[in-house]
Amino acid sequence: MVNAPVLVLNQNYEPLNVSRVRRAVVLIMCGKAETLENDSGMIHTADNAIPIPSVIRLVYMVKRPRPEKKLTRREVFQRDKYTCQYCGSETRELSLDHVIPRHRGGRHIWDNVVSACFRCNNRKAGRTPQEAGMRIIRQPFAPYVDGYYVPYEYVKRYNGWLKFLPLRQRSNED
Repeated sequence: MVNAPVLVLNQNYEPLNVSRVRRAVVLIMCGKAETLENDSGMIHTADNAIPIPSVIRLVYMVKRPRPEKKLTRREVFQRDKYTCQYCGSETRELSLDHVIPRHRGGRHIWDNVVSACFRCNNRKAGRTPQEAGMRIIRQPFAPYVDGYYVPYEYVKRYNGWLKFLPLRQRSNED
């Protein structure tokens, strides 16, 4: 339980990061954070019992530069919600596909890279989707970054976090 994820919010309720219960309890005990949501369960110490937090808010404002999304396999899979953009199958067995193949002048940028299952990627091969007779379910796009982005797996598993996330991310996760 001490390694379960905890959503950490800035003083203005903006998501900062995902921490672990152990770190969250230390922040709470030092007076640097307050608990907003409790998970089921308690951590027992020699003196008392502490509810396991699932969302905490810092009591002071943390200023930080806005993060930029890096184009990585994991980020593309998260953007596409682990779904093949050609056949629609949801799986962890995915590869990256360049909509316009690189050998034909396509660049390795957000607007040209999609998730594809191995079967669809092999079927498309070095052709464009039109040439292969395939259709893209959702056009690729560069994800909008408006602060810290909570990974899709956490949002899917921890529904209690939804009310603390920006509207843009909530609507993208559904």
